[in-house]
Amino acid sequence: MRSRIPRQQAQWPQAQAARGTDDAGLGAELAEVVAGARRRVVRGGDRHIDTAHLLHSLLESDPEVRAAFGEGSTVARLLGYLVQRSIGYGLRWQGSVEDSGGLPVVEGAAGFSPLAAVCVTRARERAARRGDTAVRGTDLLASLVADPQARAVEVVRRAGVEPAEVISGVEQGAAG
Repeated sequence: MRSRIPRQQAQWPQAQAARGTDDAGLGAELAEVVAGARRRVVRGGDRHIDTAHLLHSLLESDPEVRAAFGEGSTVARLLGYLVQRSIGYGLRWQGSVEDSGGLPVVEGAAGFSPLAAVCVTRARERAARRGDTAVRGTDLLASLVADPQARAVEVVRRAGVEPAEVISGVEQGAAG
């Protein structure tokens, strides 16, 4: 029996942009991270997937990313800030595009903020330097916290963590 309730397609521009975003060459392992970020864009009425959306999805889905923040309550604080962002903390970000200035346009990253697109490219480059075709969550994390203008960096700092400590945690995890 067919439902009488018509299926609704998201018609607002941010949903269309988010729906058009593929896994950006991150591979199957991180496709779910991008999908989670995409859902946050739609729910939040944002225009693009930004670095904070990606950080939120990584924290929820990747144990290695959580481990890069060390022991203790840091991950809980981060998730708390990210949830606050999704319910209003990030309103000052709505209507603006995350960009740190002189970044080149990245092709093939529709639906991402300019800075998030660059971070995805840097994560792929990081995996390639390691000799791997698969991008790990920690590759993406390291690229998200590398640019001081990234919204992910703002969230990390608000949680009391310096981005250099996160990158160090990623490096220690790779060595271990």
